[in-house]
Amino acid sequence: MPLPPLRTDRLRLDPLGPEHLEQLVELDSDPEVLRYLFARPRTRAEVEESMVRRTNPAHQERGMGYWAGFAGEEFIGWWALLPVGKPQEGDPGDGVLGYRLIRRAWRRGFASEGAREVLRYGFADLGLPRITAETMAVNAGSRAVMRSIGMTHWRSYLLDFDEPVPGADEGEVLYAISRSAWERQ
Repeated sequence: MPLPPLRTDRLRLDPLGPEHLEQLVELDSDPEVLRYLFARPRTRAEVEESMVRRTNPAHQERGMGYWAGFAGEEFIGWWALLPVGKPQEGDPGDGVLGYRLIRRAWRRGFASEGAREVLRYGFADLGLPRITAETMAVNAGSRAVMRSIGMTHWRSYLLDFDEPVPGADEGEVLYAISRSAWERQ
């Protein structure tokens, strides 16, 4: 099942491809964008390496993967819906929501708007039973996005990082929403 393009009132979400590399290099070179993820900005080589994972045909066969988001022609960031990869993310058959936005797009409602559309796609088109999302406990912005799209705190846990970032000692939080809860919204 090829990954379809998605649309909202303000966003066009295109399946991520090699043509988006320069935008992802810009996104991942901003230390503020990555402050809750990595101890430093990503190098071009690291972004190129991550493109292999992000464009994994095995995910796309399941209708999952990454989308590059645009408001008009302006690159906003990416959104993802992926299969569960780690036990703390949920049960097999669940989906995992992710997003990363360029700093100039912060606080404009784009993260929630794109995430709502990815939830809709995951539940309505793929029939997933539950979708989860995780972030650091100290990442108030990302947690606010998760709450705004109807997700609720499910559990907290600690991870061991090779290169811990400030706040890592406070742990990770996992938010979740079931298809039935999404349908009631």
